[in-house]
Amino acid sequence: MPFAHAGGFRFSLAAVRNNAPPVSGVYGISNAREWIFIGEADDIQAALLAHLRELGTFLERRAPTGFTYEVCAAGYRTARQDWLVLEYEPICNRRAGAVSDAGPAQ
Repeated sequence: MPFAHAGGFRFSLAAVRNNAPPVSGVYGISNAREWIFIGEADDIQAALLAHLRELGTFLERRAPTGFTYEVCAAGYRTARQDWLVLEYEPICNRRAGAVSDAGPAQ
């Protein structure tokens, strides 16, 4: 089942502050070609702002341009994230499950 919140937003400081709620849920980060990362957090807005501040990460090198989210209870977040990862197959989540000697980030 896709993200319940069907709308997408620009992955920018202003858009995250204006559109991402500071509540429990899951979120997805993408660019025009692929889903990059799907995560879960107690505070969706804070998690997205933290990703925006990250420098030199694999996520940053994938040039994210958009995000979406879904509000959900803390007890349901991990299961919902796992389901969305299976459905969308985001590149960073696949890397996170890879063998640690897979080499440097590309």
